[in-house]
Amino acid sequence: MTTAEVSAREAEVLTLVGRHLSNAEIAAALFISVRTVESHVSALLRKLDLPDRRALARRRTPEAGRSPLPAPITSFVGRARESAELGALLAANRQVTAVGPGGVGKTRLALAVAGATARDHADGVWFVDLVPVTEPGPGAVAAAVAAAMGLGEELGRAMDESVVDALADRDLLLVLDNCEQVRDGVARFLEKLLTTCPRVTVLATSRARLMVPFERVYPVPPLSLDGGGESDAVALFMDRAAASRPPDNGLRDSVAEFCRRLDGMALAIEIAAARWPVLGLDGLTAGLADPLRMLEGGSRTDERHRSVRAALDWSHALLAPADQALLRRLSVFVSPFSLRTAAQVAGATADGLARLAEQSLLAVEPSPAGTEFRLLETIRQYGVEQLTAAGELDDARGRHLRWCQAQAEELVRTGPDWRIRFDAVGDDLRAAQAWAGDFGLAKRLAELTFARRLASESQIRFETAAGLAPSPGLAAEMSRQAAAVAGCRIRGDDMYRYLIAAAETTEDSADAARDLATAATNAYRFWSKFERLPAREEALALVDRARELAGDDPAARAAVALAEAGVLSDAFGALQGPAGNTVPETVARAERAVDLAHRLGDPLAESAALDALTGAQSWAGDTFATADTARRRLILLAPLPETPATVHERLDALGIAIESALGAGDLPGARRAGRELAEHPLLAEVGHRATCWLLVTEALAGNFDEVLTIGDRFHQAWRRAGRPAQSALAPAAAAIAMVHGLRGDTVARGEWLAVLERLGVSPGHTYGFGAVFDTILLLDQDRPAEAAERTAPEPDEVWKWVTWVWLHWYVALRAEAAALSGHPEAAARIAAAAGIVAGNPVAAAIVERADALLASDRKRVAATSTLFEAAGCPYQAERSGRLASSER
Repeated sequence: MTTAEVSAREAEVLTLVGRHLSNAEIAAALFISVRTVESHVSALLRKLDLPDRRALARRRTPEAGRSPLPAPITSFVGRARESAELGALLAANRQVTAVGPGGVGKTRLALAVAGATARDHADGVWFVDLVPVTEPGPGAVAAAVAAAMGLGEELGRAMDESVVDALADRDLLLVLDNCEQVRDGVARFLEKLLTTCPRVTVLATSRARLMVPFERVYPVPPLSLDGGGESDAVALFMDRAAASRPPDNGLRDSVAEFCRRLDGMALAIEIAAARWPVLGLDGLTAGLADPLRMLEGGSRTDERHRSVRAALDWSHALLAPADQALLRRLSVFVSPFSLRTAAQVAGATADGLARLAEQSLLAVEPSPAGTEFRLLETIRQYGVEQLTAAGELDDARGRHLRWCQAQAEELVRTGPDWRIRFDAVGDDLRAAQAWAGDFGLAKRLAELTFARRLASESQIRFETAAGLAPSPGLAAEMSRQAAAVAGCRIRGDDMYRYLIAAAETTEDSADAARDLATAATNAYRFWSKFERLPAREEALALVDRARELAGDDPAARAAVALAEAGVLSDAFGALQGPAGNTVPETVARAERAVDLAHRLGDPLAESAALDALTGAQSWAGDTFATADTARRRLILLAPLPETPATVHERLDALGIAIESALGAGDLPGARRAGRELAEHPLLAEVGHRATCWLLVTEALAGNFDEVLTIGDRFHQAWRRAGRPAQSALAPAAAAIAMVHGLRGDTVARGEWLAVLERLGVSPGHTYGFGAVFDTILLLDQDRPAEAAERTAPEPDEVWKWVTWVWLHWYVALRAEAAALSGHPEAAARIAAAAGIVAGNPVAAAIVERADALLASDRKRVAATSTLFEAAGCPYQAERSGRLASSER
């Protein structure tokens, strides 16, 4: 393989891969596309001759202009015929499974063939080891693929859906190793993947076929014995034995007979070759002379696998008792481990590990943190069998569990190496939890995976912890945590279900009242996160039941008050809310909810109540009070530690803060909150949701280059998510379309209008943001009469659609359209708008300019340019200059 240089950009990507960032997070950090990051990672794997992303993460960043090309730990020997056959099958089929018993050499053959075909796939080859996967479902398999490829979770979607969508237009080869332990999950994942991703090819290794459509099975034979002393089997033995004392070539025929006794099984030959320097060929042959040992395991495995067991039995028998005990105690680890860890869990010493490594029973791997050790999966399974036979399984797993518990407690989410430290032990934590069923570890693992931004896993872990909880109160609390994670994941149905489960689990009636009231509130407050919205009658029944159970409990009464404001009075403007809610009643109920929550001293409860108050104040047309309340929420939440509930609340508060700041003309404030939301790590994979309101902000300000740059991230993420028809995204699409219109790019504008149509044309588009963006464009194109027609309705005729963000923008632009079009009510519209927008720096400047235009006062029109500049609105400043110098 030729040496290739690692570029400066690739070195940057490698550094961030080493920090265990996803592709989307790297893209955001380097201001490049996700597709470009994927290309760089694929190139790095090829240039550094590494099998997967984990190996890449363990590499130190190379010096600029240098390309460290490590030689593999062991060479790939022989298999020319098998490589050609398997390569030909891959070229002709979408999915090939290399099948054979443990130790036959499936993984090495698959890697060799994958490496040889890497250049046939534009998006590279990706290797995924499924040994650490402990959950049987397709989501766990997809999570392993995502981790290997750097694909983060798309909130609101199952992990397998996220991965399949991310690979929909990719041309790549995916190598799935060790599929047998999660065969059903692999099969279900592959059915979806291969159906949806026409240019993805899959090479799997398994001890049994996967039984999926598209599958072609390639039985991996033992190493060839043809040719006697010149066979592949002999070549492998000679290669491995040569590491210390090469055998004489005159022994090749005798070695061939010995390899025949091992049925040509690669792992058995490697283990035997490691004994060559000590035992010689006579000793090796004698070691396999015991027919009882040769036949052991024959009833449980096929004939070829018997030779691996025989070699393992024989090699195990030659170990000193202390080394035998060490080998079986190490089998509890599913991930690479250090000497220190092995000493803590298995009582290992450096000498003991070295002796096992010398006998090819332990793989040695370098890492930035120091030397690591790993048991091959076949040997690890053998070690577990030995633990069981020795009656030590529970004791060994108990020590491993205690170590995992200690590691979990010590993990603190601080410092740039937090992800690295978690990922180093995460698979062992999962494995220990899988067989131990320990509540404490389940709870801690749920918290850690949430901090690691593995939200779907965290939700499942909290649900598992609820089932393991030692008391109804703890079970209910775990369900509430699961609900909060589901909220962060934009899974409203799950959030609702968990809260109902918490209410049914707890033995405290006040807690049950709070859970029921919160479930009803969330159905309205977060209605856009639901796939199946609960019927209004269902929500009303929950409120009634919560009211009955609340009694005099302050927290329950506060939760019920919030539900009454949200469900009965529609403070959140939900899709299923009543059409005719009255403003005084909505404000009164929201203020009562805030008052009760404030008395509790619970910031989360108070923040939720303040959210209702922002909606009520918006209905009242009090734009500045709405913005003040939104800022109050952010201040209230700022000092809280990061938990699922606080993250969920803060993400919502940031979104509301952006929108309300835009409504009040506070463009700098909207931009600050917008950037914080766009850069939030939990939203890295859903750039369309993360950047939506930042795009609107920059478009209204007139920072058009920013709009197009951020719009690219929005569009890529929206496409990766399957182009969801979500009306909440429509303002961003309309904003981008407006910017292309202002720049005269009719083709791009048409493309974004098509996106907008797919997202859904709602009344908000017709009378709110759509009217604002259309009017800005029409006025820029000197079409004031059409602009006046677009804003013909009086604000109180469409009050629900303009009062939130758009009221001040709507009335100000409506006034300018009237002035420029010579509308008979222009003066009245200007006067009315001036009273509404007073205090809004942008809208007030637009109204001032309209009044100056109506009076044909060029100086006053020109002077508004300074007002717009001060408000952070360069487009309107430039427009004032154009209008002041216009002949008209």
